[in-house]
Amino acid sequence: MIFRTDEALSAPGDVLERLAGVVDFEVFRGPLIAALRRSALGKGGRLPFDPVMMFKVLVLQALCSLSDEATEFQIKDRLSFQRFLSLGLDGKVPDATTVWLFRERLVKAKAIDKLFARFDAALTDRGYLAMGGQIIDATVVPAPKQRNTEAEKAAIKEGRIPATWMAKPAKIRQKGRQKDRDARWSVKYTKAKVKEGTDPKGFKPVDLAIPMFGYKNHIGIDRAHGLIRTWDVSAANAHDGARLPELVSRDNTGSGGWADTAYRSKKNEAFLERGMFRSHIHQRKPNRRAIP
Repeated sequence: MIFRTDEALSAPGDVLERLAGVVDFEVFRGPLIAALRRSALGKGGRLPFDPVMMFKVLVLQALCSLSDEATEFQIKDRLSFQRFLSLGLDGKVPDATTVWLFRERLVKAKAIDKLFARFDAALTDRGYLAMGGQIIDATVVPAPKQRNTEAEKAAIKEGRIPATWMAKPAKIRQKGRQKDRDARWSVKYTKAKVKEGTDPKGFKPVDLAIPMFGYKNHIGIDRAHGLIRTWDVSAANAHDGARLPELVSRDNTGSGGWADTAYRSKKNEAFLERGMFRSHIHQRKPNRRAIP
């Protein structure tokens, strides 16, 4: 293999290099192989890539909130990703469909939660104790848009495979990729500046609602080390705040919890109070009043 040894990658403090040095990813090989065997997907053949390397791809996705397509591109484009995955410059990169299939097999085997719990245990064993509190956040990860009929959409929402797809198995594939039955539409709100009038400096802020189709990565980050401690995935239309109890870790030595306003609710505040956590969740702006 041909590797580029570039000290410039390490000089700023590459978090992936630090992660590779802290966690022995080989400890995941046994559980990964067992989970893939339990999965009914892909009978009669093995994935064309090493399962440990593929699990590291999932870690990259969670850390950087990448879609399958973006993951494929970023691995090809970024030397730090290639180094983390032990790929040479001439190494074969898994495509988006391979990443999707690997994740689906682990989900079907109900192994994702256990693998990330073991990932957290590996960090703890190496002295990276969860401390300083935790940050909870979610990011929409786009998926390829689907072109389905109204009847197909209704069947998918009910959790069924459309009858037309069952009659024609090839229908489940779209442009060589799997038909995605789990992704959903959501709206991402953001701010932008729009030019107003003829004044070159005349810009006004506006709120934009951008429709997005895909999933959400929900992660809990150790505030002291910036490392992922808890992880979950959902359809893009899932409410962020409802995932907070699943992401908050009781093993963190710090009592503080940070999150944006999407997580503020009476239910979540009561949950944190019962667990003796200190809430630093952003407060919503009072209606028609200034932020205190």
